[in-house]
Amino acid sequence: MKEFNWKLFGKKFLIYFVILTIVLIPVNIGINKLGGVRIFSGTENILRDMNYIVNPDSPFYEAFSNSKRVNILVLGVNDGLTDTIMLASYDIKSQKIDIISIPRDTYYYRAGKGAASQKVNAIYSKNGAVGTAEAVSELLLGIPINYYVTVRYDAVEAVVDAMGGVPMDIPFTMKYDDPYDKPPLHIYIEKGQQTLDGKQAVQYLRYRKGYSQGDIGRVGAQQEFVKAAFKQALGADLLNVIKVTLSNVDSDLTLSMALTLGKNALGLESDDLETYLTPGKSGTNNGASYWYVNQQETGEMIEQIYNLVETSEDDAEAVD
Repeated sequence: MKEFNWKLFGKKFLIYFVILTIVLIPVNIGINKLGGVRIFSGTENILRDMNYIVNPDSPFYEAFSNSKRVNILVLGVNDGLTDTIMLASYDIKSQKIDIISIPRDTYYYRAGKGAASQKVNAIYSKNGAVGTAEAVSELLLGIPINYYVTVRYDAVEAVVDAMGGVPMDIPFTMKYDDPYDKPPLHIYIEKGQQTLDGKQAVQYLRYRKGYSQGDIGRVGAQQEFVKAAFKQALGADLLNVIKVTLSNVDSDLTLSMALTLGKNALGLESDDLETYLTPGKSGTNNGASYWYVNQQETGEMIEQIYNLVETSEDDAEAVD
């Protein structure tokens, strides 16, 4: 039997998941000990604690049930709030990764809660990753969520430093100070091409001012960072990044699933990554600003991701 190439496995798995805070398995654990071994800290478990794997009321129930996708909710947590919310959907069959960003200000009704608590990013502080997963699944028309990953900003800083920084073209000088934030927030990044170290990367991800579309512009900036980090990870110090990430990430991803994802991801390239923004529009209610999800356009996005778009008659004739 050909010896399994752990180095190649680790490199490819890292490229596509560590920046989304899904980390490589420890190489010193034998294959005979896989099973449901948990390799991260934390106690939540989406597959155990959610009421369903696929929502039976979803208009895409059949497609979701038959899909070979693994969907992982990625949460960037700061001071008890989810400052970044992404759903990473990996199609094992087609070898594609789709990342759906859910704006932190997305409106999600919660009975008896104030205006600020009607935002999806407020759910985590009281209801954890599972509660957030339930809300995101509902906003995305019942899309199944199999696992979660949470990461703090100090972990992002450590991982980026372990990678040697992330090259970025900064569109404008970013300057902002908030001495009342916990910890105090001081941002200064000059315009132009440069390599962001860990501290600058966190500043870039947290920066909210100056974007023409407000927080939606910030979501786009986060997606650009993810793409740039994928490329940078190709030359990363693998063992150091693994060590740093393992000590800073909480997830219910099991060792056996990590192996499955990693082995299937060996042939992936950076072009296999596609990013999406949950469709909708900005609005205000009771003095609070929200992002209101457009269900019809969200359905069209899901049809595209799950390859459910029917071929038109003109396209069919063209093929003939």
